Amino acid sequence: MKQFLLIFLGGGFGSFLRYIISKSLNVYYPNFYLGTFLVNILGCFIIGILIGISVKNNFLSESHMLLLATGFCGGFTTFSTFALESHILLKEHSIFYMSAYLALSILIGILAVAAGLYVCKLL
Repeated sequence: MKQFLLIFLGGGFGSFLRYIISKSLNVYYPNFYLGTFLVNILGCFIIGILIGISVKNNFLSESHMLLLATGFCGGFTTFSTFALESHILLKEHSIFYMSAYLALSILIGILAVAAGLYVCKLL
């Protein structure tokens, strides 16, 4: 039961924070969905750091990982919204913006995970 509560709390806080960031930033670049993009990239970086800390120092317990990686990062990042926004751009015939959004989200997301892992190696 404790595991479910940790995931629930982390996911709730992550979802709330994602909503605030996305709502405030998506209005500036409606053809790119900057808020969702930044949330997903930041979430990739955070999970890279969490995994890096866990592997390097064995610092985070299973409970910490459930709260932070599964809960918070799972609630904070959003693949479904990313897919929906990509579909909207395609439907609006914004092929350039959709392609940029897809490519940059995937490429920079992977690089952000790697950067988070790399930062942990330096510590």
